[in-house]
Amino acid sequence: MEKTVAQKLDALTNLQRIDSELDEIKKVRGALPDEVADLEDEIAGYQTRIDKFKSEAGDLETSIADYKTQIKNSEALIKKYNEQQMNVRNNREYDAITKEIELQNLEIQISEKRIKEAFAKIEIKNGEIAKTEEELAERAKDLSSKKGELETLTKESHDDEQKLMNARTKATKDIEERLLVSYNKLRDNARNGLAVVPVDRGACGGCFNVVPPQRQADIRERKKIIVCEHCGRILADVTDEIVVEEAKPKRSRRAATKA
Repeated sequence: MEKTVAQKLDALTNLQRIDSELDEIKKVRGALPDEVADLEDEIAGYQTRIDKFKSEAGDLETSIADYKTQIKNSEALIKKYNEQQMNVRNNREYDAITKEIELQNLEIQISEKRIKEAFAKIEIKNGEIAKTEEELAERAKDLSSKKGELETLTKESHDDEQKLMNARTKATKDIEERLLVSYNKLRDNARNGLAVVPVDRGACGGCFNVVPPQRQADIRERKKIIVCEHCGRILADVTDEIVVEEAKPKRSRRAATKA
């Protein structure tokens, strides 16, 4: 059965009341949920940085092992060339082997230099890891403290919040999809979370702009859903009207004298 406009407005008003109570509960928690989320993101960032430094240090250690292997290979070649030098038949062969030995000695020097540089880089990485782990530990303490505060506040209001959430689920079933979508959009865009408001003292209860008397009369009749011309909020009722008193006619000076 199709609901009347009045019933639709009552359902929207009821939903707004529930949501406002939920907003108050969330307001008590303040910025704690956002602070907890920010700290969790920050800690995840620190952990990612630590993992990166450790991975880079691991790559450097692998390169050190490779350079050490190269040195051993060069030393083995030098030993081989030295043995060959003892059996050369002419100066040309001797000079060629001598050049190979010099080349392998140069390879050893380069590998030793690379190893030294890699160890220096590892030391820097380890310093960065230690510094980041210290910062992570401090943030972890902050997170533990904030989570404790949030958990305490959440426990205090858990039952009331659960009841309101159940009531909200039930209340949304009384509202058609189109209206519910509009209501949620208004809630998302409104700073104070108010999507359904009354006209109070002749003004919109959301943006406080004046609502013309004729529009107030239409709202009172509740024959159609009316929104504020300025903020778009649904105007569900008129709680008070401004009564404009008519100016009394001025008495002439002569009439006053006779009186």
